[in-house]
Amino acid sequence: MNTIEVRLGERGYPIHIGPGLLADEELLGRCTAARQILVVSNETVAPLYLERVSAAFADRTCRALILPDGEEHKNLETFARVIDALIAAAFHRDACIAALGGGVVGDLAGFAAACYQRGIELLQLPTTLLAQVDSSVGGKTAVNHPAAKNMIGAFHQPVAVIADTDTLKSLPARELAAGLAEVIKYGLIEDAPFLAWLEDELETLRRLDGAAMTRAIARCCEIKAAIVAEDEREHGRRALLNLGHTFGHAIEALGGYGKWLHGEAVAIGIGMAAELSVGLGLIGAAEAGRVRMLLERAGLPTTAAGLTADGIMDRMRLDKKAGSRGLKLILLERLGKAAVMPAPDAALVREAIERCLGPAP
Repeated sequence: MNTIEVRLGERGYPIHIGPGLLADEELLGRCTAARQILVVSNETVAPLYLERVSAAFADRTCRALILPDGEEHKNLETFARVIDALIAAAFHRDACIAALGGGVVGDLAGFAAACYQRGIELLQLPTTLLAQVDSSVGGKTAVNHPAAKNMIGAFHQPVAVIADTDTLKSLPARELAAGLAEVIKYGLIEDAPFLAWLEDELETLRRLDGAAMTRAIARCCEIKAAIVAEDEREHGRRALLNLGHTFGHAIEALGGYGKWLHGEAVAIGIGMAAELSVGLGLIGAAEAGRVRMLLERAGLPTTAAGLTADGIMDRMRLDKKAGSRGLKLILLERLGKAAVMPAPDAALVREAIERCLGPAP
């Protein structure tokens, strides 16, 4: 087991990474002292792992809430179901929500934990690659609005993250690829040697080699933990973690939160950010091609078929990262180093988007 610490003083917590961790009742049990536990999961994950997680809390009051699967259910209506379950079980302020699932479950359950009685404990038990390397770490919780992604949320750090790498064996290939988009993102923004390693080992990762996957997850978590410790509430450097996300969130919203998985939309968005970086003279076309090639080798889309540049730009204006001074974008100064920059001239943004649009279906 690898353990990485998120250093946030009294709000700090460990990230445990390794195989078989959800079956480690002692580990789960010591992550929270709460006597009331609500395990929030979904219809896909619960049949696989709920029983073993519940067993770790057999000596406490443990309830389960199983939600429908899919990004389209990450909304206020489903959030209300979690709150209703907590109230129906008469859970107190010293209770804990254990989020067992992917990014949707973690974000939604985390937001409920942030809001219930002004905040209760949250234990993140991510079961997808995307959640293990990104969404379970850092304390961002949210639900979507029909017009824009993650518009309703709060910062709420977990008490611990337990990333059981064995859960990745049950992922469909498409879900695994979606997680690799976030893994690639970390190399692009912060670590050129890690990016080169990914280029060499991508097929090994897609085969779910245990040692390679643990190394990739650990490196992503190390990068995120360091950034979050420096900028917990995204006033500066933490925005780097949003490479591709402003474009990607717009693509997800236009697809009704169902056509593209989050990682797929982010992959397309990373391609758009790379093309815009070329347009601004920050990187060369060959480097943007290298980015696109890596995403495609990971099994990810790099074009947004059927969308328009104007439609994407309209949705980008609703992005939660837009401020009174306008929209900021994360662009590549080179492969392995990203920067937060004010959005350039709209014509340049449109051209970059258009280079990543596929034919209408």
